[in-house]
Amino acid sequence: MNNNSRGVIYILLGFFVLLIGYLSMFTVQETERAIVLNLGKPVRSISEPGLNFKYPLIETVLYFDDRILDFDASPGEIPTKDQKQVLVDSFARYRIVDPLEFFRTARAESQFRGTLNNIMGQSLRAVIGEVQLGEVLTERRATLMADVARRVGEGVKPFGVEIVDVRIKRVDLPEANSQAVFRRMQTQREQEARKFRAEGQRDANFLRAEADKQARVLLAEAQKRGEILRGEADAEATKIYAGAYGRDAGFFDFYRSLQALRRGLDGETTRYVGPADGDFFRYFGNNAIGKSSDSSRR
Repeated sequence: MNNNSRGVIYILLGFFVLLIGYLSMFTVQETERAIVLNLGKPVRSISEPGLNFKYPLIETVLYFDDRILDFDASPGEIPTKDQKQVLVDSFARYRIVDPLEFFRTARAESQFRGTLNNIMGQSLRAVIGEVQLGEVLTERRATLMADVARRVGEGVKPFGVEIVDVRIKRVDLPEANSQAVFRRMQTQREQEARKFRAEGQRDANFLRAEADKQARVLLAEAQKRGEILRGEADAEATKIYAGAYGRDAGFFDFYRSLQALRRGLDGETTRYVGPADGDFFRYFGNNAIGKSSDSSRR
């Protein structure tokens, strides 16, 4: 064997050694955990980040995320204690704390997520099915979710998984129930509106009746006061007329006759055709006032 052949062999051996060394090393990142499989069987778990070694070609490495993972459960209808169907949309946050046990039980994360979805659905049904719909929408919801998280945590514990949190994103009524509830709420609001309108009409009628009553009372009081004032005024006028008549009966008679003429011949269309005689025109002759005074004195 010449020197060239030996050189090639040495190069090949060196390359093979480097390849074996490369295949026997693997690195675990800070955000990862790893398990080593020997011919497909898990033999050890590695949780510390750094460089590690394995048997090449015999052992393989599986990596798992060491961070908190999010999972959105499938929305599902759940009956409450008062027989109300609600549509619950929830999510969970979990962390793989034992990759070796996780691999033995779940094999893959996709299979575990299906199992987790079932466990969450069962836990939500067990908890929400024991309470009424109104309690899910109150402050007790936090206590209910803590109970759900505890149940889910117990369910996934054999998988080497720790539940960090379980929450409900929203709680809705199914479409058919929503329409029925909407119609019932609409009917209730219409009944309340009719009640308020009836009460308002009743109060309005009462206020109108009170206002009419007070108006009639005030009008009657005003008419009464007016009649009293008129009576007092007429009495005073009669008193004045009597005094005036006592002083000069002829002049008083003349003045009253002028008033009668003004009222009897009022307006531009009033005309009198005939002789100015008679008692109505007794002051139209010569010396009529003096005659009247003399007759009144007699």
